[in-house]
Amino acid sequence: MRGWFLPLAVVLGFVFLYAPIVSLVVFSFNDSRLVTVWGGVSTRWYGELLRDRQIINAAWISLQVAFYSATLATIIGTLGAFVLTRFSKFTGRLVLTAMITAPLVMPEVITGLSLLLLFVSMEQMVGWPAGRGMPTVVIAHTTFCAAFVAVIAQSRLRSMDDSLEEAARDLGAGPVRVFFDVTLPVIAPALVAGWLLAFTLSLDDLVIASFVSGPGASTLPMVIFSKIRLGVSPDVNALATIIIGFVLIAVVIAGWLMRRAMRKGL
Repeated sequence: MRGWFLPLAVVLGFVFLYAPIVSLVVFSFNDSRLVTVWGGVSTRWYGELLRDRQIINAAWISLQVAFYSATLATIIGTLGAFVLTRFSKFTGRLVLTAMITAPLVMPEVITGLSLLLLFVSMEQMVGWPAGRGMPTVVIAHTTFCAAFVAVIAQSRLRSMDDSLEEAARDLGAGPVRVFFDVTLPVIAPALVAGWLLAFTLSLDDLVIASFVSGPGASTLPMVIFSKIRLGVSPDVNALATIIIGFVLIAVVIAGWLMRRAMRKGL
């Protein structure tokens, strides 16, 4: 039983995970307007997708929001992780730890609603932000993405050899130069991983963005969700296929770079 059960379980698991994706890709080349009825091979929906200004604008907004959010989250998360790792005791450490941990376990509905109430209160008190738009989405995404970056950076800082920083200080380098010349290059791979994770989380978010976005600032997940509420349209299949293609290319390039680095290390 052990000889065939494990391979069968693996095959069934992969079929369960990837069969819907394969069917989505196949039906993106369907000529029919009905996604469940095959009408022949055609690429018409890719052309329709490229002419859909709503999706193009939403994709551009999502990329901008993800880039800004990931960059700000990496900076804030790195600083928070550095403080928690290098300073063992200081006033407010427990509060800072709780602030970093809370977005990891807080439901997105609660996070989105609390940020919406915050923005509304700030607009009434100080006049900013004047309505909801891309800046509020960037702030909201930075808030919860920074927590993930902080966890990744904190784990790398804890495993780092402290003697490297001590040696730099003994040679006369100040704290700022030690951070940029020694600490930052060592933790750079973790920061890149944190940035990529934050970029992905921001690009994929729907719930929080739905609370804090306004007219003209609809992200791509929001547009896709609004389109499929009444049924999946063929152009959404085409869009999903393009996204899958980009992800597949990125995974292949990352695997090739990792294998190349391992070979150089050997």
